[in-house]
Amino acid sequence: MDKPFVHLHVHSEYSLLDGANKCSALAATTRDMGMNAVALTDHGVMFGCVEFYNKCNEAGVKPILGCEVYVDPNGHTCREGKSQNHLILLAENEEGYYNLTKLVSIANTDGFYYKPRIDHELLARYSKGLICSSACLGGEIPQFIIQNNIEAAYDRARLYSDIMGKDNFFLEIQSNIIPEQALVNKTLVEMSKKLDLPLIATNDAHYLKRSDAEWHDILLCVQTGSIVTDEKRYRFTGSDYYFRSPEEMWDIFGGELPDSLTNTQLIADRCEVKLKTGHYYLPEFPLPPGETLSTHLRRLAAEGLRRRLKTEEPPQEYLDRLEYELGIIEQMEFPGYFCIVSDIIMAAKARDIPIGPGRGSAAGSLVAYSLGITDLDPIKYNLLFERFLNPERISMPDIDTDVSDKGREELIAYIVEKYGTDHVSQIITFGRMKSRGAIKDVGRALNIPIAEVNAIAKLIPAMPTPEIKDIKGALEHVPDLKAAYDGKPEIKKLVDTAMNIEGLARHCSQHAAGVVITPKPTSDMVPVRKFGENQVATQYSMEPVEKLGLVKMDFLGLRTLSVLDGAVKNIESNGKGKIDLNEIPIDDAKTYEMLQRGDTLGVFQLESSGMTALVRRLRPDCFEDMIALVALYRPGPLESGMVDTYVKCKHGEDTVRYLHPKLEPYMKDTYGVILYQEQVMQSAQALAGYTLGEADLLRRAMGKKKKEVMEKERVKFVEGAVKNGVDAANAGNIFDIIEKFAGYGFNKSHSAAYGLIAYWTAWLKANYGPEYLASYLSSLIGSKMEVLGQYIRSVRDAGYPVLPPDINESREDFTVVGEVIRLGLSAIAKVGDAAVANIIESREKAGRFTSFWDFLTKIDTRQVNKGVIENLIKSGAFDGLDPNRARLLAAVPQFVDQASRQAQNTNQASLFGDEDEEYLMPEMPEVEDFSERQKLDLEKESMGLYISGHPFDHYEEQVSPYITCPISELGRWQSHQPAVTAGLLSSVAEKFSKTSGNPYGTAVFEDNSGTVDVMIFGSRWTQFKPILQAGSLYFLKGKPREDRGISIMADDIFTEEEYKSKLERRAIVTVECEGLSDKFYEEMFRLLTKHPGKSEIILKLVGAEETTVSLIKRIKINVTEELKKELVEYSNGLASCI
Repeated sequence: MDKPFVHLHVHSEYSLLDGANKCSALAATTRDMGMNAVALTDHGVMFGCVEFYNKCNEAGVKPILGCEVYVDPNGHTCREGKSQNHLILLAENEEGYYNLTKLVSIANTDGFYYKPRIDHELLARYSKGLICSSACLGGEIPQFIIQNNIEAAYDRARLYSDIMGKDNFFLEIQSNIIPEQALVNKTLVEMSKKLDLPLIATNDAHYLKRSDAEWHDILLCVQTGSIVTDEKRYRFTGSDYYFRSPEEMWDIFGGELPDSLTNTQLIADRCEVKLKTGHYYLPEFPLPPGETLSTHLRRLAAEGLRRRLKTEEPPQEYLDRLEYELGIIEQMEFPGYFCIVSDIIMAAKARDIPIGPGRGSAAGSLVAYSLGITDLDPIKYNLLFERFLNPERISMPDIDTDVSDKGREELIAYIVEKYGTDHVSQIITFGRMKSRGAIKDVGRALNIPIAEVNAIAKLIPAMPTPEIKDIKGALEHVPDLKAAYDGKPEIKKLVDTAMNIEGLARHCSQHAAGVVITPKPTSDMVPVRKFGENQVATQYSMEPVEKLGLVKMDFLGLRTLSVLDGAVKNIESNGKGKIDLNEIPIDDAKTYEMLQRGDTLGVFQLESSGMTALVRRLRPDCFEDMIALVALYRPGPLESGMVDTYVKCKHGEDTVRYLHPKLEPYMKDTYGVILYQEQVMQSAQALAGYTLGEADLLRRAMGKKKKEVMEKERVKFVEGAVKNGVDAANAGNIFDIIEKFAGYGFNKSHSAAYGLIAYWTAWLKANYGPEYLASYLSSLIGSKMEVLGQYIRSVRDAGYPVLPPDINESREDFTVVGEVIRLGLSAIAKVGDAAVANIIESREKAGRFTSFWDFLTKIDTRQVNKGVIENLIKSGAFDGLDPNRARLLAAVPQFVDQASRQAQNTNQASLFGDEDEEYLMPEMPEVEDFSERQKLDLEKESMGLYISGHPFDHYEEQVSPYITCPISELGRWQSHQPAVTAGLLSSVAEKFSKTSGNPYGTAVFEDNSGTVDVMIFGSRWTQFKPILQAGSLYFLKGKPREDRGISIMADDIFTEEEYKSKLERRAIVTVECEGLSDKFYEEMFRLLTKHPGKSEIILKLVGAEETTVSLIKRIKINVTEELKKELVEYSNGLASCI
């Protein structure tokens, strides 16, 4: 190059919400500008290094891996002050890369205090192979210059030169409009000459083009939670921090300081780091004497198979499959991996930590089944090993494991204990700016009204579609969005800015499942960082970690496994025997009958409204249907007609058609529908002679839809099919159909494993309903109380009594007593673990409590104090001993004080050998009990929810004709007209607008179906503020909106006294409409018109999949008892009226 220059100070999107360069764009722009290399120097981290490395190599550009570290001269563990000076470090070679990894890891663990920090001593220890520069104005040397402490600046430059060695430390100059920069540059040039330290010119690039500065400034507002109009906010000075071209850099520095530019190229030429890929680094697995990994694996697999099949002579089919799989595992050099995973799973099971039957494609392996890693027989369910481990494509097997959410930490602790703390790490993941989120973030920064921002965000589909994958796609395909964009300059700026930041990394967090186990300390192999006090995670995300060959395992905490475990324990403690879920019948008629009714509450994977509707349609009657359900309920099958075909053919309403007679064995269970990825593979094998390994590659290629690859595969498929006696034209047609449906295909191994969990939950519910649902409700403790309350109501509606806690019957969680479910003691506020444990221990040791006084004399009042006892009373826990809660609350002070004195004196008497003193029970005060409403309010106060009933129940019947929908259905309100709902006021607060300072109100209302947040602005707040009283009934009129939950902006609020005069009474006619004819409705309306009156009709048609609500104005009726009776009789109970 005539004007050599390389950018050595560059920030990517992984300088979170500060840098805005995507790695792919950096690499491409570097190439297009004629530079042969570029560095990555994110703030304090190496998050993006592997992605950057790969993108640069793809673009034909040399990647230089580096970091802009923070240096605390007082020591990296110092907690005084906030010294966080910048320093650029670049890896010259492999040793430098690993030293940089070590420095950045220490900075992000031991050295983290506001920022990740190193110090001079650490740098000296890990300086080999690194090139260093003095960084921007935030560096130590520039800071001393700005403070006019020139002597200290020179001393610090000498220090870094000594630490790094000759030709490894450079003074860094930049060009921007910050006044101090010119002063620093001048001093650095003089220093360079006096100390013989070379210069480099950089541009601290945070974005690609100068024009990006405006939206980058808004990105900084998102980072700091500021608005653009705030003069005091953090911002960059000027718009110079872009990826300048070599020509621009030479125009700035070439005349006077050409060496500062050529030095950047010399550094780039020195840097040669090659990341090692294609090799796998397994941790060392301890083996019994005399065994290799292969012999150990073979022995475990053979023993496990015999144990699984309960025979010393397994069928030949199983022996052949096992030998085949073991041969491939050995060929691919993965015996160690299987030994490690098997050991972990066996350790979990030995510790009674519930493990799922399988996840992903691993359920297709007989070796995994034999080792106890999975619990599904792959031969019985026709699952393919090659879908899991393909000999045609060498890659690490990926065994993902579901583990009880309560047991995951214990399992990780075992892994840490076995392999060492510094050899086990979690994995980082990055949250990105999604379309709607980007709109909302930018809207907040631009201070656009929330309602306006939300309206724009809602115009973008929540989930990507084939046409609309991002904001740009939405702008092209959503007319309302385009109209708003063209109509208002501020909306145009909002959308344009959001398009720029969309997809950028927004924050980092710990991956929910991923764990890395390394053969040497993890920080010697990849950079790490801390989350919280003790949790260490890799700085590279899942994909880079795998590419670098580290052993990654997924242990995903699954709540349902805890529910299953709790249910089995409930059954045993309730005296109904011990259940082994692996031994239950898979063809239980009671289970399938329950599902066919659509009773899916609490059934894994099946309880959403859409899935429940599909279950009703499909009417499952065998386990293959359970597998199919998991695979069918996805957008592809639902939209393509596959679901309709499956359901109709299953019920004999349509003819089963196979693409070719040879495919019938593989398509029979799915009625000719290509539902699973394995069926694509089997089709290629049966028709075109592919090996299953080749067929798996075909399946992958079909999923990626690469045209040139597909053309080659089509030729191969047709030629193979012709050899098998299939007509060429027919073979081509079959290939095209398979290719079309391959994109919709689902992994059958995963479907089967999750279908099995779904069946287990359904079987337990059908056969042991109270025990299962008690465990299910217990798993929801810790959720929002209104959510728990809704589930309790659902369980009651399903016919299972759920009662308040009871001091003699409740345990920690929801407890089964006979066929009744009792609320757990831990659900009561202030009743902590120690108090619960003391109550249960006292009860088990000294017998049931016979009175309130008996309770107080048995428990430890230091653990179960007055506050705990009062809340136990308020919750109704003592109702079985004395139903008068008011009397018990009045008795608490005297009773507790006397019980405490008695316990103290008894302890002293025991200590000195004195005789116990007799204590008489204090006299119980005579107090009138609370009203039912007061008791309910006390329950809400003590538990956060109403349990023995709901105050709204009293109003429901009289309220229903005056509202358009209950609170729980506001999210489905689609009318342009405001909704009208009713509820009791839970809370109300006055707030003040940040921008105008004007007051407004926020309130929470609830009925017996849910809660809703209500916003009350402007003059309405002044009008309604005086009439709002907590606990009173109100009617709300307003438009529901969705923003982190459903809320209403109130147009009007009516009190209990005035609603009948202000709102129209409507007749609500509800019809179970499935399968009804037009004639039914004609006769029904004829009947309704015989009862004329003043009420318009709200018609609710309740179908299997959805409920449709219509307002009928042309007929007005009078709802009488006579009409109600006639309607029920006419419809055989399918229609009702209120």
